[in-house]
Amino acid sequence: MLPQGCLPLALFFIFLFLLPLFLAEVMLSALTRLGLSPEISVIAAFGIFLGGMINIPIHKIPQDRFLDHSSPTFFGMNRILKKSPKKQNYTIIAVNFGGCIVPCILAGYQIIRILSHSPYALLVVSGAIALNVYVCYRLAQPVPEVGIALPAFIPPLVAALAAIVFIPDFAPPIAFCAGVLGPLIGADLLHLQDIKKIETGVASIGGAGTFDGIVISGLLATLLV
Repeated sequence: MLPQGCLPLALFFIFLFLLPLFLAEVMLSALTRLGLSPEISVIAAFGIFLGGMINIPIHKIPQDRFLDHSSPTFFGMNRILKKSPKKQNYTIIAVNFGGCIVPCILAGYQIIRILSHSPYALLVVSGAIALNVYVCYRLAQPVPEVGIALPAFIPPLVAALAAIVFIPDFAPPIAFCAGVLGPLIGADLLHLQDIKKIETGVASIGGAGTFDGIVISGLLATLLV
């Protein structure tokens, strides 16, 4: 029998153990709807999960004052571990492997599949992507010391609705492409000029790894159709 007061702690650790399993199941369900084999779906899921730890620096933006720069850790554990930040007078622009590169590779594969389906389908996915880019660009806002903030459920809803309305039979890959590329282009790339206002040491595209808006939007849009 657990000592008094230990039950909430035990439930917390059980939740921590079950959460990754639940997320993995949801991710695999979405990936298999994209026409991927079970083996490729598992590889892609591992790439998203583990790739979330990898930020690839691509550019530096000078800042007017010194900023804190903490090395990223797995699943945001830097908030718990409280590492001592370094000081730097520039912002590092980076690309996250799991949160950006892997979803973009998957989206590129889906676009090839769509192109082989019909020219009309490619026209539809282009329109769905353009619509989501516009929505994400209008809704995204720079938040100091945080990054580019975007309502989590709007991009996948826009992507899913566009896919369902135009080509319901081919909706999952269209929704995924629009769900991934909408936030990437509209919220991240088109707001790069706002990075200086954020005043953060590292601005990583897809930098929250598995839980970044790019990944969530793409997978959720796929599950909604």
